[in-house]
Amino acid sequence: MSFPIYDHTKSRELFDRATKVIPSGVYGHLGPAEGNFIPVCDWPLFGEKAKGTYFWDVDGNKYIDYMCAYGPNVLGYNDKDVDAAAMAQAKLGNCMTSPGKVMLEFAELMVDTVNCADWAFFAKNGNDVTTCAIMTARAATNRKKIIFVNGFYHGVSPWTQKVDYPGVIPEDVANNLYVDWNDFEALEKLVEENDGEVAAFISTPYMHGNYLDNQLPADGYWQKVRELCTRKGIVLIVDDVRCGFRLDTAGSDHYYGFEADLICFCKALANGWNVSCLCGKESLKSSVSALSYTGSYWMSAIPFAAGIACINKMKQIEAPKLFREKGLMLTNGLKEAAANNGFNLVVSGEPSLFYLRIANDDSMMLHQEWVAECVKRGIFFSSHHNHFINAALSDKDIDLTLEVADEAFKVVAAKHPEIF
Repeated sequence: MSFPIYDHTKSRELFDRATKVIPSGVYGHLGPAEGNFIPVCDWPLFGEKAKGTYFWDVDGNKYIDYMCAYGPNVLGYNDKDVDAAAMAQAKLGNCMTSPGKVMLEFAELMVDTVNCADWAFFAKNGNDVTTCAIMTARAATNRKKIIFVNGFYHGVSPWTQKVDYPGVIPEDVANNLYVDWNDFEALEKLVEENDGEVAAFISTPYMHGNYLDNQLPADGYWQKVRELCTRKGIVLIVDDVRCGFRLDTAGSDHYYGFEADLICFCKALANGWNVSCLCGKESLKSSVSALSYTGSYWMSAIPFAAGIACINKMKQIEAPKLFREKGLMLTNGLKEAAANNGFNLVVSGEPSLFYLRIANDDSMMLHQEWVAECVKRGIFFSSHHNHFINAALSDKDIDLTLEVADEAFKVVAAKHPEIF
């Protein structure tokens, strides 16, 4: 079977218009400047609509979407139950002088759902709550230094970046310390070298950075980290913005058998309605309460109603179990299709947030070519980012994905006979 190749004429026309009035045309990780769209001409840059596991670009091309808006699409675009709850709240009010009672109801649900949570603090983006977590840790400990895992991504504030990044000054990152993932001995040594000065250790539940194979925690790693942080008075922060609710509705720390002091949620929280949440221990409640930290839309009611509906539905359908089953079905099929065409496709990370890499050569070029061939035929992958499973993905969608992937492997193999 041969699949039609998509054209992106209208998308390119809109992008050319956008560059005149919007920096970079489309900025951030959704734009071509980020480096995940190679070659840029093979990707859509503007979408028209979305439903379930699909989205359509402005040229009318339909995609099975494994980026899920980079995470927020967890149940399926325009989920009827979540959107109905949001619209019902919209009739009552959204941004009001006083917050709606739905904020309290959402907080109670978060505390009842998340294993380590004694309270919930709401904002809008993942960056909002990771920053809040760092500020809370510093306020609680009266210490400055923060330990990061190399390869981290915790948002876009200056404290999350590097000194050679544009707009970042040395003072922004002067108190940042770095350690390799899964290297507990190096972490312990770093803590000893900075004894009494470390406010927090922040990490994702497993290493799911870009441009590298994802790595799960080693046996006992998190338990040793937990004991070290408790012993040294260090606040343990889990950045669950990307993983949250995809591994375990009680939190990814619960999935890996430990308890965070602070845990950050965003992407899967409300199926695309804009809300994020920091949850934490009772011992840190007074510290977060003391912060001067809020936003114009942080107490808007519609996303709270959507979040309640989303969490309840994820529980009802046992979403983490579903995501794992679908993810294994897909990734096992992709590895088989690759092997049948002479490729070594490495799949890493958790099945619900899998990362792909063709390992036939030491460059990224073969992988980028294969991903582009998939996108041109309606399967939306990204070259160097982890991918997401959503609840609307069907077995039929997975079968079609594998057919397209197989054809894409054949196309790439034909272009590179020197490799085989």
